[in-house]
Amino acid sequence: MTPGGARTLEPWRWLGVPMLQVVVVTLIFAVPFRFWGLGLPEPIFAMPAVFAWAVIRPSMLAPIGVLLLGLFLDLLWGTSTGFWPVCLLISYGAVLAARAVLGGQGRAIMWIWYGAVTAFAMLAGYLITMLDVKTMPGMFSVFWQFLATVLLYPFADRLIERFEDADVRFR
Repeated sequence: MTPGGARTLEPWRWLGVPMLQVVVVTLIFAVPFRFWGLGLPEPIFAMPAVFAWAVIRPSMLAPIGVLLLGLFLDLLWGTSTGFWPVCLLISYGAVLAARAVLGGQGRAIMWIWYGAVTAFAMLAGYLITMLDVKTMPGMFSVFWQFLATVLLYPFADRLIERFEDADVRFR
């Protein structure tokens, strides 16, 4: 471990481990448990990783990881192939474009940015779904998925804090 608690930027640490965690947690929440008639929420567990990867540093490997996570979500949820990769890559690109503004911001401001990027990805998904099935998805369901996803920001914050100072080339 490097001084100050930052970790080195080996791809398996900042890409591979979070990808594996996202896959495992998504599979756990995909199990059709019912409690008092209600199912588990379906947040987009890949969103914290996507947000953090764009904030941590620009990389050629991160968009590939985003694409793979999106394809995994497509296969798991049965959506059209390319739906989740497009939504996640749009949000990754938005965060990457705003990366200079995000540097040095406090947790509350970063959470607001995370919420805005999540809303942007959900809006893209909503519009793509409208074009694909030619009807509007339920706004209530989309709102609950958005809210559950926004509440995952502490995981993105933890990932950012672990690796933010690891690469001195981007300070």
